[in-house]
Amino acid sequence: MADRIFRYPAPEDSPGFLLWQVSNHWQRAQRAALKPFALTHGQFVLLANLKWLQDRLEVITQNDLAHHAGIDVMMTSDLVRKLEERGLIRRTEHPHDSRARSIRLTASGKRMVAEVVPVVEAVDDAFFEQLGDDGTTFVALLRRLGGGAARGERGD
Repeated sequence: MADRIFRYPAPEDSPGFLLWQVSNHWQRAQRAALKPFALTHGQFVLLANLKWLQDRLEVITQNDLAHHAGIDVMMTSDLVRKLEERGLIRRTEHPHDSRARSIRLTASGKRMVAEVVPVVEAVDDAFFEQLGDDGTTFVALLRRLGGGAARGERGD
């Protein structure tokens, strides 16, 4: 008889394992949808969050973007550099802080966001449609699990 080290009788009874499986399935669908645009999902998340912030704020720093998107500052820096190399983001001097840089979408970046957001949202719609009327409850539960992370709040 094997030692009982697992809490759950089967892997599909573990919420963590199920979340990992579902997350991987969703990520594969998103990667496939983003491939024609030569964007990673992380790059898309930054572009979409920058658009959202840019519609509301005059000056946005890389730290503002990282915080709002919930992405590590160093990863954000790498992604921003790649997006800048593609001409989708422009970094300029910050108007009030000589140590910071302001970032904005370029015209190409704005066009890319306008083209890609509907594609990503269609993948989400198709993926989550099987939840039916439970979709709103699912979003509320994800917010609870995220502890505000989905709203750009920091838990550290």
